[in-house]
Amino acid sequence: MRTNLVVANWKMHGHKKEVTQLLNALKNGINTSATKDSKMVICPPSLFLGQVQKELAETGIAIGTQNAHPQNEGAFTGEVGFAMLREFSCSYAIIGHSERREIFAETDKFIAEKFAAAQVQSVIPILCIGETQAQRESGLTESTVLGQLQAVISEVGIEAFANAVIAYEPIWAIGTGLTASPEQAQEVHAAIRSFLAKLDQNIAENISILYGGSVKANNAEALFYQSDIDGALVGGASLDAEEFLTIYAAA
Repeated sequence: MRTNLVVANWKMHGHKKEVTQLLNALKNGINTSATKDSKMVICPPSLFLGQVQKELAETGIAIGTQNAHPQNEGAFTGEVGFAMLREFSCSYAIIGHSERREIFAETDKFIAEKFAAAQVQSVIPILCIGETQAQRESGLTESTVLGQLQAVISEVGIEAFANAVIAYEPIWAIGTGLTASPEQAQEVHAAIRSFLAKLDQNIAENISILYGGSVKANNAEALFYQSDIDGALVGGASLDAEEFLTIYAAA
């Protein structure tokens, strides 16, 4: 069954006091905006996971990680493994975000390894796929997005997507103030679901596909109205409790 998810990607933002203030605001506001059909997920910098785990205990708000290494332990200075993250109640993991692909040169194969490693530890991967502005302008949106998806399917199999989430994030709309129109976003989401349906109809019907390109309070409702958009992966707007709650309510 498709679940509406609204995921906060705080990226590299926050200090202890700010984290407490933001979480308190979310806890105080979620009762008026929450529905039984939607789930909120908070993905803070890993440094704050212990604090977030403590402050979100018994709230129903899920915790996720922005990144992890596919090995559980070893000589990987600066990295954390999924087994470690499970001790901090992490139940979701953002995998293959465009910033990881571009800035840290993560390959499709490495992303697939992370995807598989997350599931071994019962962490649900949120696989990010998306195109650049140049690729969109060249008519390569669909081939780029589906190519990134196929690269992971080739490594882990379509069956692994029975317990996964996909996030379509047009790279040209991240941090630029640009947003794909609801119709543009729906077109890509529908293409993703149709591609999956050719491999497994049941998975295609039940997987949640999120939109992740500059979602704001003023465009969330129109985006979520689209038949194949099941929530959002939210960046900058997730650092503002009021705006994030409005987005969550729209889901």
